[in-house]
Amino acid sequence: MFELLKACTGFLTPIFLILSPVLSYSDQAMSMHRNKTSAGFSLDIPLIMLVASLMRIFYWPGARFDTSLLIQAFIMVVMQVVLLKIALDHRPPPSNKGGETGVPFAGAHDAGFTGLQRPYNFWQWRSPKPYWQFLVCLLAGLTACELLLRPLPGVYSAYSVLIGYLGLSVEAVLPLPQVVANARTKSTRGFRPSVLASWLAGDVMKMFWFFTATSTIPWAFKLCAMFQAVCDSLLAAQYLSYAQADTVIKGHPVELGEVAGGFGRGAEDGKGALSFGDRRTP
Repeated sequence: MFELLKACTGFLTPIFLILSPVLSYSDQAMSMHRNKTSAGFSLDIPLIMLVASLMRIFYWPGARFDTSLLIQAFIMVVMQVVLLKIALDHRPPPSNKGGETGVPFAGAHDAGFTGLQRPYNFWQWRSPKPYWQFLVCLLAGLTACELLLRPLPGVYSAYSVLIGYLGLSVEAVLPLPQVVANARTKSTRGFRPSVLASWLAGDVMKMFWFFTATSTIPWAFKLCAMFQAVCDSLLAAQYLSYAQADTVIKGHPVELGEVAGGFGRGAEDGKGALSFGDRRTP
C-alpha cells in the first residue's frame, strides 16, 4: 500500500508543481484585468516569487535537482511577469496627483508593512519603469556571476549553494505577511478556508514527495518546505482561533482602506470588503 501511495505521489506531485503557478495566480491576474484595478493586491508578491524563481533557475546547474522543480521556476517567472504587468497597468492613482506617478522614488517616506521605511521606497515606485529595470539588473547580475564563477569549481560550488538557500528562503517567508496581517486585525475575515486547505494539502504532498522521491531533492528544498508547512499550520491555528471573533463582527465588513496598508499576499476587493485571495505555489 505504501509503495502504491509513493508511486502515485511521485507521478502526480511533479505535475501538480509544474502547473501550480498557473493554477494559483491565473485567477488573480484575470480578476485584476477584468476589474481594471489592482487595488488591494500587494506588488511584493511578484517581487518575492520572481527573486526566488530566478535564483532557483541559476541554482539548478550546480545542484541538478529534479527537472519538474526547474520547469516550475520558469513557468513561475512568466506568470509573475504577467501578473506584475497587469498589476502595474491597473494600479490605482496616488492620492496626490501632483505628478508623483512619473517619479521613480516618489513617497520614499512611506513605510512598508513592517512599519520600517524602505530605502528609496523600494518596490513602491509610482512609475513602472524602475520595476523592470530592477528585474533586468537582477537577471544580468545572476548571469554574470554564473559565467564568471563557473570556471572556478570550488567557488562556484559555494556560490550555487548560497543562491539556492537564499532563493528558497525568500520563497519560504511568503506566508509571514499574512500571519502578520491576521495578528494585527485579530481576524481572518475574507481568508477563504478552501485556500488554506489547498495550502495544507500541498504541504503534505510536497513533504511526502521530497522525502521519498528517488530523484535528487536538495536539503534546501526540504528545509524550506518544512518552514512553509509550519507557517501554514500557524495560519490554520489563527483561522481556528479567530473564527469566533469573525462570527461576532459578521455583517460589518472590513473596508479596503482599513487594512490595505498591511501586507496581504493578493487581496481582492469585492462588494466593499477586503477579501484576501492569497496565492502561493504549494
